[in-house]
Amino acid sequence: MAKFELKLPKMGESVAEATITNWLKNVGDTIAADEAVLEIATDKVDSEVPSEVSGTLSEILFQVNDVVKVGQTIAIIETEGGAVAEPVAQAVAAAPVVEAVDAAVEVAKEIAAPADFSGSDKFYSPLVKNIAKEEGISVAELDTIAGSGKDGRVTKEDLLQYIKNRGNQPAVPAATTAPASTPAPVAAPVAAPATQAVPVSVNGADEIVEMDRMRKLISKYMVESVQTSAHVQSFIEVDVTNIVKWRDKVKNEFEKRESEKLTFTPIFMEAVAKALKDFPMMNISVEGEYIIKKKNINLGMAAALPNGNLIVPVIKNADQLNLVGMAKAVNDLGNRAKAGKLKPDDTQGGTYTVTNVGTFGSVFGTPIINQPQVGILALGAIRKVPAVIETPEGDFIGIRQKMFLSHSYDHRVVDGALGGSFVKRVADYLEAWDSNRTI
Repeated sequence: MAKFELKLPKMGESVAEATITNWLKNVGDTIAADEAVLEIATDKVDSEVPSEVSGTLSEILFQVNDVVKVGQTIAIIETEGGAVAEPVAQAVAAAPVVEAVDAAVEVAKEIAAPADFSGSDKFYSPLVKNIAKEEGISVAELDTIAGSGKDGRVTKEDLLQYIKNRGNQPAVPAATTAPASTPAPVAAPVAAPATQAVPVSVNGADEIVEMDRMRKLISKYMVESVQTSAHVQSFIEVDVTNIVKWRDKVKNEFEKRESEKLTFTPIFMEAVAKALKDFPMMNISVEGEYIIKKKNINLGMAAALPNGNLIVPVIKNADQLNLVGMAKAVNDLGNRAKAGKLKPDDTQGGTYTVTNVGTFGSVFGTPIINQPQVGILALGAIRKVPAVIETPEGDFIGIRQKMFLSHSYDHRVVDGALGGSFVKRVADYLEAWDSNRTI
């Protein structure tokens, strides 16, 4: 019998860790190659980790809710024969291996602990949280840092200066060195989050339901975005009559040829990608006091999940796709989002986001920016409305297909002229649609 180390696989460029949400196999269970062993969750999506070999699960090294780094060993599988990709050390070294694994588990738990900022009353930006986590700074320690930002908020520079000074200072004295008259700090505040009071129904008829993991993350990100960005909106009405007629004319032939449905979404995404090329300062992100101009145009498209939650898969290099490619990308990501088959990398790297609120009949909306981006466009419902039509012979009233574009942008770095010009350019591309276009 040989032993195989099942490691947390690489799940995308920017995904460095994941939380174990469920073990699908128990110690002693037989596992087939490519069979799922456990379920994990990143900030955006849930996924399964399959086994690379066939064998029997002999050890589970992390428990549910533990945070694991990419590349860490999470389980040991015993295999028949000796041909395995990464065998564990020989039996003579079994004891040191077990001790090393136990030590790795404890280290991983210590590293993961600072990631929980729910016990703090202060607001910290995602960047500050990531730096604190990497440096092993606890919430209690972070709360003691004096911030130079607005309302005393701790900035990246504050934290980096603290880390620099901390490295030059002696260790914090133990509690035993404090004067006898000074009471020792009690441990009760540390345990407080674990004993958080549960809401109680006043009349006994209300149902109290805890948010699921995804809803908690969405709630956290939405609040942080509103607290981070100065949201401003611009609205513009667009005449899409030519687009509606053109799509009605070509959609059946397109579906027969490409085995894909042609919806309005890829048409709008194409116009947004063109406008971002025209206005590259909308294709940026903000980090502290620095603006990062993005080279690639990666469009996020907000999608509703079957459980009612929200996810934003990303179309990479959207400006390089023709309409057929855009339609295929939109349908692929949309279908996999509904089926819960998105990979972690599918939601990473977005530079601008589009959300279709018209799907639910909304005329327009005021969407919240997907951090660290600086803009998000909401597509309203297409409606038949009476409109003034200008002709050389004079004006008259006719029935037109119209919709609203609602543009939310970050006023810290995007002024009204840029935000308004961008959404106007999107509208111009849509209204100038060629009714004779071939696809």
